[in-house]
Amino acid sequence: MNSASTTSTTSTANTGSTGIKLAEPHLEDVLSSAGINVEYTRAERNTLYYRDQDGQEVPVLDLVGGFGSLILGHNDPEIVAHARELLAAGTPIHAQFSPHPHANRVAAELNRVIHRETGDSEPYFAVFANSGAEAVEAAVKHAELDRGLRLAALAEELAAHRESAREAVAAGATVRADAFETAGTAPEDGIEGLIEAVERSNDRRLARPPLFLAPEGAFHGKLMGSVQLTHNEAFRLPFSALAAQTRFIPVDQPDALAKTVREERAVILDLVAEDGTVSLTERPFPLFCAFVLEPIQGEGGIKVIGEEFAREVQRVCREIDCPVVVDEIQSGMGRSGAFLASSLIGLRADYYTLAKSLGGGVAKTSVALIRQGRYRKEFELVHSSTFAKDGFSSQIALKTLQLLEADDGRAYRLARERGEKLLSVLELIRADFPEVVKDVRGRGLMLGIEFHDQAETTSPEIRAVAEAGFLGYVISGHLLNEHRIRVFPTGSSVNTLRMEPSIHLDDEEIERIRQALRAVCRLIRDQDGGRLVHA
Repeated sequence: MNSASTTSTTSTANTGSTGIKLAEPHLEDVLSSAGINVEYTRAERNTLYYRDQDGQEVPVLDLVGGFGSLILGHNDPEIVAHARELLAAGTPIHAQFSPHPHANRVAAELNRVIHRETGDSEPYFAVFANSGAEAVEAAVKHAELDRGLRLAALAEELAAHRESAREAVAAGATVRADAFETAGTAPEDGIEGLIEAVERSNDRRLARPPLFLAPEGAFHGKLMGSVQLTHNEAFRLPFSALAAQTRFIPVDQPDALAKTVREERAVILDLVAEDGTVSLTERPFPLFCAFVLEPIQGEGGIKVIGEEFAREVQRVCREIDCPVVVDEIQSGMGRSGAFLASSLIGLRADYYTLAKSLGGGVAKTSVALIRQGRYRKEFELVHSSTFAKDGFSSQIALKTLQLLEADDGRAYRLARERGEKLLSVLELIRADFPEVVKDVRGRGLMLGIEFHDQAETTSPEIRAVAEAGFLGYVISGHLLNEHRIRVFPTGSSVNTLRMEPSIHLDDEEIERIRQALRAVCRLIRDQDGGRLVHA
């Protein structure tokens, strides 16, 4: 593994007065083994700085970008100045259960931008939170509340129908023979036996837990609910007993979603009295709580969802009345070259979740936006968050939106232009090293370069790290220690390096990336494991 030559001054950074590492020490050991456990002391734009053994400042080109949180870069001067003004003015941070006009302004501005990009004018109500995973949790909680209220209304309707059937039989109506067979009871049990059998069957069905739908490769956080929407089994399975389950849909099979829905289809029994006859019918049961997807999968390997799959999601979900939750936490806020990456594939959401860059790289804030036609006001009384929609983070979010929208959306144009230039560089590298680079993909400033698996290489050093699933981290460590470029693999595709710099990425930085990646590719092509792994 890489020797952490750049981090010798940070070896005790995670130790307290006891001398024992207490803040996630195992994770730090993993980072250390890859040579990426650097303590950074200053940041600006796309650059992080650490101090070497002599105390000298060393710049590092940061392509991680706070996992997509820094569309404006580290410590944007206008954001920082605004934050100072807010703090100097004594802006209240804890004023819960009071009006929050700044949060309302953020919601209004988000609506304005979404309406422009989608061409739709239906409003979205905002539920604020602190992180992306919390925004997802809020969205799926709201979706389940909505489903529960629909179920309650359905149960009342079915109960009224059963009573009407009882009254109809008392007035001389006949019961169809197949009704008893369907309900699993006998004609001699009469209408009361039939009603009792229907109630038992429906009670079982009404108690069935919801199912979620998501694409294979999905990642939506690691909280108790959101982790069940994450495809990676290493993250999900240890906690599978704690929350509702998800059916994961392959994105390269056009009919897979409809097939899954057919297989999981659920119905509920309804007694209908009409024209002197009581019959038993099956009605659709709202089993699916939501379809949750990212327009560009981040942790899944920077994979762009195609228009065909997006259309199929909308078609099937419309047919079964299943809301669509579009997770724009990493891909949104202009990173794709549009405010919403989903708008580029014609995907319209019942729910949007935004976070990361919403805080301008300074505040921790997020939001779940819920379409008016789905919104349940009852949610406001059963869900809350101590730090959500506070005056500080809301005003930072508003400033961030203003900067993104300035000059007729210049930030979006920069994301497209800079991303296209970087992507063209990556594509040339792939063409020159096809045996090393498997794929390059992404959109705007959300790009990934995937390396071929090296488990069959002749280099024992490279083979060992590849077999351990550590190749991407070793490449990251080499790029940091040899080229002063900071990049990490994606969480569920560890041979894919993510690149999510800010809109300030310049030609000189792109050239540095080009030279460094070509050097890495030469080492892998030449099976020079000693230089790659032990740099």
